[in-house]
Amino acid sequence: MPAIESPDGHQKPAKDIPAFSPSSISVVFVLGGPGAGKGTQCANLVRDYGFQHLSAGDLLRAEQERPGSEFGELIKQCIKDGNIVPMEVTVVLLENAMRDGIEKGSTKFLIDGTKHPSLLSCGMSFPGFGLKVVGFPRKMDQALKFESDVCPSRFTLFFDCSEDVMLQRLLNRGKSSGRADDNLESIGKRFRTFVETSMPVVNYFEKEGRVVRIDAAKTPDEVYQAVKDGLKDRF
Repeated sequence: MPAIESPDGHQKPAKDIPAFSPSSISVVFVLGGPGAGKGTQCANLVRDYGFQHLSAGDLLRAEQERPGSEFGELIKQCIKDGNIVPMEVTVVLLENAMRDGIEKGSTKFLIDGTKHPSLLSCGMSFPGFGLKVVGFPRKMDQALKFESDVCPSRFTLFFDCSEDVMLQRLLNRGKSSGRADDNLESIGKRFRTFVETSMPVVNYFEKEGRVVRIDAAKTPDEVYQAVKDGLKDRF
């Protein structure tokens, strides 16, 4: 990934226009509560539709270890202090990753907090890394910052699932995953975080007609069929 250029206090100067035009590339935000099945469905879209899946969490992890990274020490300090990495850093990393993808021929991007179901996406820590990742865009300021600086999203793919269903999935996964956050107390906190911070993003874009809402309580095959049906009128 290209080096980040942000001379003033780890932040890029404000932009007059986004870095990329929505007429030339497509950005899809992916949102859903913990256990909604986002990772499984994103993998399907990468396989069948040629999306590039960008994970804010993965980009942050890679950046802290990249030799010569301007943001590496900042990320490590956030980890040490137990703080969330500033959104400006995440937005810059996403922009650079998109630029790299475009140079390699990518034109469609799925963006969320983590890209693999074994990683956490709702404000918890990566086992072995200590890095807090909160999904992307988890909050309205993140969504607006990305759209103003990088590229307006085409729509948000929202995996709508009841807490009862997600709870059972997470508890079942916890029996074999060994993940410290797959327990009732941690799951409850993650549910509250999603409702309080991410649902306003969904509601905002839904009022603009930019949400594809998927019933994620069904089987993975049924959910993917609904995803494909929802994409028919969007691409």
